[in-house]
Amino acid sequence: MAGTALAQDWPTRPVRILVGSAPGGGTDAMARAVADRLGPLLKQSVVAENRPGASNTLAADVTAKSTDGHTMVMGVSTAHAIAPHLLKLGYDNNKDLVPVVFVGAVPNVLVVNNALPVDSVKSLITLAKSQPGKLNYATSGSGSTQHIAAELFKDQAGLFITHIPYRGSGPALVDLIGGQVQMSFDTMPSVIGHIKNGRIKALAVASAKRNPQLPDLPTMAEAGLNGVEMSAWYGIYMPASTPKAVQDRVYTEVTKVLAMPETQQRLGAIGADLTPMTQAQFLAFHNAENKRYGDLIAKKNIKLD
Repeated sequence: MAGTALAQDWPTRPVRILVGSAPGGGTDAMARAVADRLGPLLKQSVVAENRPGASNTLAADVTAKSTDGHTMVMGVSTAHAIAPHLLKLGYDNNKDLVPVVFVGAVPNVLVVNNALPVDSVKSLITLAKSQPGKLNYATSGSGSTQHIAAELFKDQAGLFITHIPYRGSGPALVDLIGGQVQMSFDTMPSVIGHIKNGRIKALAVASAKRNPQLPDLPTMAEAGLNGVEMSAWYGIYMPASTPKAVQDRVYTEVTKVLAMPETQQRLGAIGADLTPMTQAQFLAFHNAENKRYGDLIAKKNIKLD
């Protein structure tokens, strides 16, 4: 009964959803879609707060060490499945944070600057091979799914292209549009508006099947290159010290938000796949993704720049 009462009384102050990247990226879009609808259900204001840096782990670090009982993080695979294998973290990814509710996943898309004289994955590979070391690719940061997708692409196609990491997708895309960098694998929410507005060219989607928002865009496999499938996933994490009753309340209310037609339309429009999971399923998924990325990073010898 005490736990139930605690959950009913919580929150007693505004709630923060920390975002580990700059405004304009997929993590930011996911966090704001949840925050905008969660407040009325909790009867408190819910604010998405950007804390970019350290491969999305700065926000996770702040959350892990938070003791106010009202801070959570919109976790992303970069921070919770990749960075632990590449960075020395100031918190334990598997002990100091708890996965509470899975939000969804989005594929990465291979996009290029409009001035680049290519119109397909094949022509991009041909161009890159003719100019080894002259092309570069942008990412939202070292150790991101964008980084790993591009390294897989380089490995599978036998290319020498240079990594230019940024502090988030927003600034990376500014330079991609401006021509300071030539290509990027970035998440669907970050690039779909620019693709549809003609600011950048999309060559392929790094997923097993085509995305409904860009139905004419081939998958990497359809474009002739197997083994380059990479999606980013998102979910709410809270400090491990959070009472289970409060975790359950957050799970229940965020699940309601994700089931709302407005939320599904908003996130569906940016290519998100909202696949419900129980808390136990999310924990198992978190553990499986840590092993998958750990094995991949070791096999491909991926390092931070």
